[in-house]
Amino acid sequence: MLTLEFHCHTIFSKDSLTSPEKLIETCRRKGVDRVVVTDHNTIAGALAAQKLDPQRVIVGEEVMTTGGELLAAFVTEEVPPFLSPHETIRRLKEQGAYISVSHPFDRLRSGAWREEDLLAILPQVDAIEVFNSRCMNPRFNREAQVFARRHGVAGTVGSDAHAALEVGRSLLLVEQFEGPDGMRRVVPSAILKTRLSPLWVHFLSRYAVLYKAWVRS
Repeated sequence: MLTLEFHCHTIFSKDSLTSPEKLIETCRRKGVDRVVVTDHNTIAGALAAQKLDPQRVIVGEEVMTTGGELLAAFVTEEVPPFLSPHETIRRLKEQGAYISVSHPFDRLRSGAWREEDLLAILPQVDAIEVFNSRCMNPRFNREAQVFARRHGVAGTVGSDAHAALEVGRSLLLVEQFEGPDGMRRVVPSAILKTRLSPLWVHFLSRYAVLYKAWVRS
């Protein structure tokens, strides 16, 4: 079995200060076998991390659409933000990417989805995120789990780590796999290991945003 971190960020996201080097070091230390690096609207951090550890790192992206955020793994070409959900999915599917839906019911984030919009894209995605360690209200994760069971869709989980200390809080335990089709095969039978992060980790993200603004000024 492999431990798979499906959702994490590096310094290439505006609200993270984790370097690709620190991310890889942390994954090795914590025994995370595969990590999908999903920076906001860019694959630059994932590509940098993959150069450091090609076997461990899967290039991903968290893309903001006009309907909510999508998570993608095995991305080969960056998809710009603020396209319609259907256009974003079309571009990702052209690459063969594995597509999940970020924290779909977390209404405290700008990337949350309206249920009718989520239902409209459901036939086109591979999974939805049924547990996100950074959800401040546990109810949001429970709603995602109920929705996934009701509609028979696979579930991913992720730490949504913006700081290295968060990496590995939520993991998928999966069989050995290769490529997006292999991921489609193993995720439905994955064992989920999940833990919520403490609320104070959100202050780390806020600090990252302010620090970067200060450096640029």
